[in-house]
This record gives sequence, C-alpha cells and structure tokens, in this order.
Amino acid sequence: MSRIAKSPITLPSGVDVSINDTEVKVKGAKGDLTGQFNPIVSVTQEDGMIKVFPKDDSKKAWAQAGTARANINNMVVGVTEGFQKKLLLVGVGYRAQAQGQTLNLTVGFSHPVAHALPEGITVETPSNTEIVVKGADKQVVGQVASEIRSYRPPEPYKGKGIKYEDEYILRKEAKKK
Repeated sequence: MSRIAKSPITLPSGVDVSINDTEVKVKGAKGDLTGQFNPIVSVTQEDGMIKVFPKDDSKKAWAQAGTARANINNMVVGVTEGFQKKLLLVGVGYRAQAQGQTLNLTVGFSHPVAHALPEGITVETPSNTEIVVKGADKQVVGQVASEIRSYRPPEPYKGKGIKYEDEYILRKEAKKK
C-alpha cells in the first residue's frame, strides 16, 4: 500500500482545481497546468482538500494512486510557488546570456549555441556562469535543464562543463608518464 496516496493534498488559497474523469486542471497565480491520471485511481475534492485512492485493492492500483497524488501535488506547488533548477558553467570562456525566449551559450564550440525555450519556462542569468531555469511544471523545468546541460556535460578530469548546482563530479587522476 502506498503511504503517499493516503495523505490528502491541502489546497492553498487562490488555487482552483477541476477534476473530469481522468484529467485534473489546476489554476493558480503562476499559471495553469493539466495532468492525466490512471483510470484505476479515483480523485475527489472536498473541503479544500484533494484525496486520491485506488478503485480496487491491488498493488498496481495503490502504486498508481501514489503516483497520481505526487503528480497532482507537484501541479499545486508549481502554480503557487513554481520550480527552479540552477546550473553552473565551469570552464575558461564559458558563459551564458538570456535574451527573451532564447539562451545563448558559449561553451567551447567554434560557434555560439542558441537554445530555444518552451512556453511557460523562463531563464535568468544572474552572472555569466550561472543559469536559473524557472517554471510551473516540474517535469518541463527538469527537461529544459537537462537539455542545457547536455550541450557540455561535466568531464571528470578538469571538471569543465555545465553542471547542476548540487551535483558532485567524481574527479579522475590524469595519466602519469
């Protein structure tokens, strides 16, 4: 049994939720999100709380209930507070600059890289070597951060590349003569 599915989601003020069959729509200050859940899960809204429970008592139904509850909670948190991922550029001459819905990267290639951002995602560059990806949808924020990191993942010898703020790069010793 999923322990996560058993705890209800409390809705903060200013958040509207509508539930239709297997679809949940959440509206808040930071945007609108829509999500699907498995038909073997039942979702109800009462007294400013959302409750998720399986339609039968099988192991799969409880697992899907926990997943649905976590996804709905992420949507509620996303439209109230939002999500962010911070990336750091490590390397001589590596820099980033945000211009509207594009992120311009100079990461050691013979040409600059222009990364187009999807709708609902904003990017800030507090300094030349920091990138902050922000948005309401947790999955999209993580995906965009992963795409930016994939241009130059950190290498193990000097640690150069684009890394997450809390990422630890296991360093290797260089070859000896």
